[in-house]
This record gives sequence, structure tokens and C-alpha cells, in this order.
Amino acid sequence: MKKYILFDNDGVLVETEKWYYRANVEILKAMNLEISEARYKEIMIQGQSALLVAEEAGFDSVTVEKYREKRNELYQHYIRTEDIEIQGVSEILADLNNKYKMGIVTSARREDFELIHSSRNITKHMQFALCSGEYKRSKPHADPYLEGLQLFNAQKHEAIIVEDSERGLQSAVNAGIDCVIVYNHFTSSHDFSHATHRIDTLSELKKLL
Repeated sequence: MKKYILFDNDGVLVETEKWYYRANVEILKAMNLEISEARYKEIMIQGQSALLVAEEAGFDSVTVEKYREKRNELYQHYIRTEDIEIQGVSEILADLNNKYKMGIVTSARREDFELIHSSRNITKHMQFALCSGEYKRSKPHADPYLEGLQLFNAQKHEAIIVEDSERGLQSAVNAGIDCVIVYNHFTSSHDFSHATHRIDTLSELKKLL
């Protein structure tokens, strides 16, 4: 019987992935570089930065870091000004909160995460949120979800992970924890063959559990 739910953030609780992609595209364009959506997804599945394209083109590390800062600023502009809501998420979490303890495990930077959730009713349902840099190795390694499990003081069989990406699924599989993949258009081409379950919307999670 499941007692704990570990949620990914981007693409599961908020619709931010397309805006992060757009920020990367715009910054690379400013460097006279291009990145296809397919290449971007390939890089992200591996847990790397889209600015790898700039490194491959011969840009030095100082220049890459300067543009990384510009990318981060542009992304924050998007998450402040664009619609990133996923309809009904807060209500779904409020319902689940009656029976399960929940946490968020994300690859997002803490400053981006706080900006995303500053005016939303999502984190109040969570016991904790783990962000980039708050665990030893990032997804697709097991570390983020094992750290979340430890914060719950839970056993693997008591928990389930909700993800929308291949990298997140790999992290769950590497951690040995069941994983539900919720449909997201941006990641629909990923390989989810190792998922425990697949659902179309988050509203299906309660019935599944």
C-alpha cells in the first residue's frame, strides 16, 4: 500500500518546460547558434545543459556562463509573465493530501522553484521540496528520489513517483521506486517503456493508487 508520493515539478505540477526550452532557443540564437527540439530533448534526457551546443561550437567557459545567466533571466521572465498553470492541480493535491504524505523532487534551481510557486497553492500540500544542488547527483541518477525517500523515512515499496520525462523515469527506476508517467505533450516522444503506470492527467492518480 502506498503512503508517500514524490512529484516531479516541471511538466507535472506546472507547465514550464516549453518556456525553459524557448529561453534556451533564444539565448543560443543570440550566440548565432540553433538547437532543434529533438536535439534539446536528447540533451535534457542525459541530464545536460542545452548550452552544451555552445561548448561544442567552441565558446569558452566564461562566455558560456555569461549566456547561461542571460538564459536564466529570460526563463524567469517567462515564468513570471506566461501562463504556466495546469488546471486543477491544487485541488487534486488537496484531495490526495487527506491520505498521502507528499513531496517534490525537481531539477529546477531553488530560485526558479520559489518564483514559480510564490503565488500558487501547491507547496502547502507538500512536506518538502528538493531542488537542484540539494542532492549529490541529479536525475537520471537515483540520488534525488532516494534523498526524498529518506526525508520521509519511508521504504521503497511505500512510495510512488510521478514524472513526465524519460530522465525522471530513469531516476525512479535507478532508485527502485514505482513510477507513474503523466502525459505531457513536450515529452510525449520519450521512452516510457519502464514506467509502472501511465496516465493522461493528474486527476487519474487517486483512482490509480
